[in-house]
Amino acid sequence: MDRKELICIGHITHDKVVTPRSVVHMAGGTAFYFSNAVSRLDIRYKLITALAEADMPSVFELREQGIDVTVLPSAQTVYFENIYSGNQDHRTQRVIGQADPFTADRLTDADAMVFHLGPLLAGDIPVDVIRTLAAKGKVSLDAQGYLREVKDQNVLPIDWCDKIGGLQYIHTLKVNEYEMAVLTGQDDIEEGARLLAGWGVKEVVITLGSMGSVIFDGQDFHTIPAYIPTTSVVDATGCGDTYMAGYLYQRIKGASIQQAGEFAAAMATLKIEGSGPFTGTRDDVLALLASRKDKVYR
Repeated sequence: MDRKELICIGHITHDKVVTPRSVVHMAGGTAFYFSNAVSRLDIRYKLITALAEADMPSVFELREQGIDVTVLPSAQTVYFENIYSGNQDHRTQRVIGQADPFTADRLTDADAMVFHLGPLLAGDIPVDVIRTLAAKGKVSLDAQGYLREVKDQNVLPIDWCDKIGGLQYIHTLKVNEYEMAVLTGQDDIEEGARLLAGWGVKEVVITLGSMGSVIFDGQDFHTIPAYIPTTSVVDATGCGDTYMAGYLYQRIKGASIQQAGEFAAAMATLKIEGSGPFTGTRDDVLALLASRKDKVYR
């Protein structure tokens, strides 16, 4: 496998969304939203995923967009069922199927400057995989999957039991404020970020929704604004993945943390204005930054 600038490792999901009005099946997961966003940027990229043969059409769609995808065999696909009542804030989530985990021996050919890991469930990516990849390049991690355990098809919140062993190999960690609190026991953003950095993380990215984001590099805190959408908020699904696609792209291309964070935030704003994955371009993101520097959430 030729060396890429960026490789994402994670499962594409089969999502069943049930509402009082409809039942919809769609692809999802960090790997799906991150790959769609990265595909709009000029970077040497590959996705490594694992799913059942029956769900290969979602891979074919990515390949039709020019995305380099390696599929590892798996008996099942990660299958989420999300049932919404009339109140869209109330959701019942079940896991109907779980894909085979990624293992170090299945990733021996993976070679990149940066690896972005998108586990969805606690057993997806063992720590030995992180350690192996860190010997080849920088490792970026979205921590959400390590904080989800499945019991009797129900998703339960947990702490990451191997966090001290794993985080020492992580260059860039993405968490939201809730995930940070679970990992660190701290509600204060700066205290939590310092603790994560003390465990070895070089760049701690904490997303705060409409309050923007904060990035800590071990010495300085970088405050990143959230840009107000031109239209209404349509679909927030995958915004964090889109943010990380923009952030890692900019950092790989040599941008500062502040520049990368602002680009990432603008990219997430464009994503939230429409349904499905990000479909814009780098020029769209730069245009938003140029036109709305003063139009941020306060």
